Amino acid sequence: MTHCTVTQDLFPRCKGRKIETNFDGGDITSNAGVVLLRQLDRELGLTRSIARKITDPRSPSHCQHQAQTMIRQRVYGLALGYEDLNDHRTLRHDLALQTAVDSDAELASQSTLCRFELNADRTWAVAMHEELVEQFIRSYRKPPKRLILDFDATDDTVHGEQVGRYFSGYYGNYCFLPLFVFCGQKLLVSYLRPAYVDAAKHAWAVLALLVKRLRAEWPQVQIIFRGDSGFCRPRLLTWCERHDIGYVVGIGKNSKLEHLALDTRYRAAVAFEVTRVKQRCFGTLWYSAGSWKKRVRKVIVKAEFSYQGDNNRYIVTNLPGSAKWLYDRRYCLRGDMENRIKEQQWLFSDRTSCHDWWPNQYRLLLSGLAYVLMERLRSGYLSGTRYARAQVTTLRTRLLKIGAVITRNTRRIRIMMSGTYPDQELFQQIVVKMTSG
Repeated sequence: MTHCTVTQDLFPRCKGRKIETNFDGGDITSNAGVVLLRQLDRELGLTRSIARKITDPRSPSHCQHQAQTMIRQRVYGLALGYEDLNDHRTLRHDLALQTAVDSDAELASQSTLCRFELNADRTWAVAMHEELVEQFIRSYRKPPKRLILDFDATDDTVHGEQVGRYFSGYYGNYCFLPLFVFCGQKLLVSYLRPAYVDAAKHAWAVLALLVKRLRAEWPQVQIIFRGDSGFCRPRLLTWCERHDIGYVVGIGKNSKLEHLALDTRYRAAVAFEVTRVKQRCFGTLWYSAGSWKKRVRKVIVKAEFSYQGDNNRYIVTNLPGSAKWLYDRRYCLRGDMENRIKEQQWLFSDRTSCHDWWPNQYRLLLSGLAYVLMERLRSGYLSGTRYARAQVTTLRTRLLKIGAVITRNTRRIRIMMSGTYPDQELFQQIVVKMTSG
């Protein structure tokens, strides 16, 4: 390898001293914190289980890189902030990443990773989703009393000729419409869909599968389905009622609802006129939409009045409780799911640039696996610290993107991080906690 030294005269002196630059520093990485991901992955058995469940059609005798190694390489890379396969042209030489995936040689190249991903099919998606659910179940030490499943969809913009891409008039671009399911901060489903489908498409089937598995594990658990107005569909609500599933779902306002809620709206308007301060009033009414086949359901009204006029919202639910409590403590908390979806995008869930459908589903799920590791780091090892509620971008910057010099011999691998690293005390505490169990 050619070593270059910049001419000394190119830089002005500092306090009378010459400034010299060269490329003789040895093996230096900016990803030293990836060893935390390695330990989390070993603790959860995440990538190991995925590699065992998917079918690798390659001949083992002709493969230099095993499926488990390549899955780890991609998942850890996404968590570190490397969004594309192109990044692995250089990342494959990173000693920190090699150590994290239990390798002492160059990792898989961009082309090797691409060929592997092109093998993805429906069975891969099923196996990876099954592992996400099993990881969720294992995260509970004792049976939970209640599970609130948040469903939401978002647009995944595409710029090529990918299979399944369609123009969405709502979002104004060509995209996919993946469906996400979270319970709190834990990811259960990351399901790729074409953009032409209704927002609630497949939601009933996904919910049915989740309920079956969760009740098989915890027969007495209360399950609540939560979603915005895009999931207010008669079939979904009826299925929930038949299977003893609670639901709290937004419903679009219409003239009939506005008329039925007139008393609540009037109270809010009068209170504002008296106080000149924004007012919120809540009420409960019974409503039957034309598509509900004469079923009458409870609808919660939130009437808001301010200088900007009225802002009324409606939710349909079969849960007991006061209107205000159901709206504030059951429905509004779904807004946190928007942050979870945003974190998925920060882990590059939108890098669905393959031509074929199932490789794109695989890439979406790789992002989900990276999220599982980051969420485990946050919930399992950062509670009570200043990063207990930090988003994945902050965790990446503070705890993963750490500069270090790495030396390797036959007996040990030394990762020498800077003595001025500001979070070294927290880092050491995390390592001790991870390895002491």
